[in-house]
Amino acid sequence: MYNMTAPATAPVTVPQGHPQRWLILGVICLAQLTVLLDNTILNVAIPSLTRELGAATSDIQWMINAYSLVQSGLLLTAGSAADRYGRKRMLAAGLVLFGLGSLVAGLADSTAQLIAARAGMGVGGALLMTTTLAVAMQIFAPEEQPRAIGIWAAVNSLGFATGPLLGGFMLNHFWWGAIFLINLPVAALALVAVVVLVPESKNPQGDRPDLLGALLSTIGMASLVFAIISGPEHGWTSGRVLTPAAVAVVVLSAFAWWENRIPHPMLDMHFFRDRRFTGAVAGAVLITFGMGGSLFLLTQHMQFVLGYGPLEAGLRTAPLALMIVALNFTGVAAKWSARLGTPLSIGLGMAVMAAGLASIATLTDHGYPGTLLGLVLIGAGAAVASPAMAHAIMSAIPPEKAGVGAGINGTVAEFGQGLGVAVLGAVLNSRFAAGISVAAVSLPGALAEAGSESERARITDAFASGLESSQVVGAVAVLLGGVVAGVLLRRAERDGVA
Repeated sequence: MYNMTAPATAPVTVPQGHPQRWLILGVICLAQLTVLLDNTILNVAIPSLTRELGAATSDIQWMINAYSLVQSGLLLTAGSAADRYGRKRMLAAGLVLFGLGSLVAGLADSTAQLIAARAGMGVGGALLMTTTLAVAMQIFAPEEQPRAIGIWAAVNSLGFATGPLLGGFMLNHFWWGAIFLINLPVAALALVAVVVLVPESKNPQGDRPDLLGALLSTIGMASLVFAIISGPEHGWTSGRVLTPAAVAVVVLSAFAWWENRIPHPMLDMHFFRDRRFTGAVAGAVLITFGMGGSLFLLTQHMQFVLGYGPLEAGLRTAPLALMIVALNFTGVAAKWSARLGTPLSIGLGMAVMAAGLASIATLTDHGYPGTLLGLVLIGAGAAVASPAMAHAIMSAIPPEKAGVGAGINGTVAEFGQGLGVAVLGAVLNSRFAAGISVAAVSLPGALAEAGSESERARITDAFASGLESSQVVGAVAVLLGGVVAGVLLRRAERDGVA
């Protein structure tokens, strides 16, 4: 643990952590919240952007994807830069870049300007996503880290849930640019607090920058994410998917070869020999695969099948996030994890999440109460499993590489969620297409072509059937992730690694 109040960056023991650690955690969570809100807030503004900027469907896709592609591609590089040049410095830089990007986006008068601004926000977002978790690991003593990470994870869920609600409120009172300009006062406040409160820390060894590794990881991850998000629309065997997928395989293979070859790698491939690390990574991929994909499809079900508006659908999915926030902010989830141990808490937490997804799959015919039960179970399971998983990943990596560890954690989450949306979406669409006879495959298109109420009912039933299948696949993936992570982490503990 580092003594953050000292001018030197050499590691020393600080059993109690930084004296202002909880206030600092609040500051970095505020910075994190700005990024998370922007992951979901744009979705509610799509009709306004289409109308006022004349945005085509491809423009809308790039407005959304430019942010996620740049952010996911740069996470490892951003984490490595934070370790080398200072986590406080990179945190402040991330806030500045994110704020500037938000200003340009809010004032944009063309789709090209907005897409470019979103890409710039993605750079800032990558720096913020990695430095916030890395700083939290540095300022807390080991025994307090699980609760701190739990609060950090709860803020993630809060941002996910409140993004559409805040976006809907802003669009009801202001023009679409306000959803970006609202980031400015939050980023400015967080920047001042970071400069005043957050201590500097960095890798005391001062490893030389791995420029080729940074380039390869950025190109490889961006290509992989682009292939995943293009699959559902263009088909998994189309050139638009196979080409970036092939680029990703080749470039990421070259990245792994290069990292094994150089003396100061950005990502030490020996981490993957640690069962604690591989178990947590495997579980994290599957937990985000199942939960991210299933919840994405559930919001469509609420709007298209159950007839809720965007704001009402957002409110009705909020219990999931509220459960995570309640259990982590009160410290209940951290106490359960400490009592159960990391392997069992991850396994049981993901089993409860799987039960929640299965509840949604089997009880949607009973209306919202069945869905509510599923959301509460998913929230309770995620409140225990997700922080334990993040802590296992970060604990398996040396403290001086905390930024890289946070980059890995963020990359895993982005990859798992994107894959979940794509694969579970494909499961739903294939089951839905098999159950309808109209030409349109999308639910809105099929409903528009329906000639009678009975045909509309058959179409919505086919969509609900597809949703059921996708939720079952998600539940199996989450349960499998819990088993894999629990077994590997238990073996690591038995071998004396943990």
